[in-house]
Amino acid sequence: MEHKNSDRSFSLESAQADFDCVAAVSTARVNGSPTELEIDLQVEAQGKINRLDLWLASQLPDLSRARLQKSIAQSCVRLNDRICTNKNTKLKPGDRIHLTIPASQPLDLQPEAIPLDILYEDDCLLIVNKPAGLVVHPAAGHEAGTLVNAILAHCHDLSGIGGVQRPGIVHRLDKDTTGAIAIAKNDFAHQHLQAQIKAKTARREYLGIVYGSPRADSGTIDFPIGRHRVDRQKMAVVPETKGGRPAVTRWQVKERLGNYTLMHFQLETGRTHQIRVHSSHIGHPIVGDPVYSSGRSIGVNLSGQALHAWRLTLQHPQLGTEICAIAPLPPNFTTLLDVLRHRLKQN
Repeated sequence: MEHKNSDRSFSLESAQADFDCVAAVSTARVNGSPTELEIDLQVEAQGKINRLDLWLASQLPDLSRARLQKSIAQSCVRLNDRICTNKNTKLKPGDRIHLTIPASQPLDLQPEAIPLDILYEDDCLLIVNKPAGLVVHPAAGHEAGTLVNAILAHCHDLSGIGGVQRPGIVHRLDKDTTGAIAIAKNDFAHQHLQAQIKAKTARREYLGIVYGSPRADSGTIDFPIGRHRVDRQKMAVVPETKGGRPAVTRWQVKERLGNYTLMHFQLETGRTHQIRVHSSHIGHPIVGDPVYSSGRSIGVNLSGQALHAWRLTLQHPQLGTEICAIAPLPPNFTTLLDVLRHRLKQN
């Protein structure tokens, strides 16, 4: 079954640019602070990319373009012995560039010893099984007690994301959605993982229990999502002409449970509340969703919507190997499944 908004077709986008310029790195030395770097580069050949910030990004893949642009704006780049603050400057063969990378600054947040259920960890990557009720990022009303606070306490090897010593959250999970979430420990890993999300090579698979029983066994929901016109705290299906952004969710029935269904979801895009909005839009909202379902009681005490980020598959940023992290279902989810299966047998 296809739930479509248009005839748009999705193709994989390249996550890497094609660079022909060549750089000669003459120095990369520690100077002053143990983490401040000075790097000398020289343009040795004309290529497709000759804009200053893009060229630097091609030669220094460990640094994000945003951080390089910030360095340019802060007068940290000298072109042929003159300070250059224009990221759009065109380079030519023979140009000499001196770049100073300031030390990463500590994040103005307090580490908190919040227990983490770690699914995978190494020097550049962390995958956590997030519980319900844990906010990912600090925000108004949630300045403490977040996943970021917990990671700051757990990780002592954060090298900096965009010049700040902080964990790089690659994708988001709603406060009451449980399951696997990836965190980068350095700029290179953060860029690499986000590029995989953009190119749709990283697979994010969810399990959810919905109200009702879809007629088909599988399908695709293709409707743009944007802010609700009246309630700005909610998302909704909104035409692209009115600010909605493309959103595609693939689904498959895993188990029919009478008037409920265990569903497998796979995200093609990553809009806020995407699965919750799409499921509600086709008439099968997520059980326990306080925002997008009718609030019907099901007789099980849930800590949030019955939606779980079950499996996360991605390529390791440095090793190139595939990592598949599976987050066990939380107790409330399995209890709900047991109750629904028992009711089905009784009927």
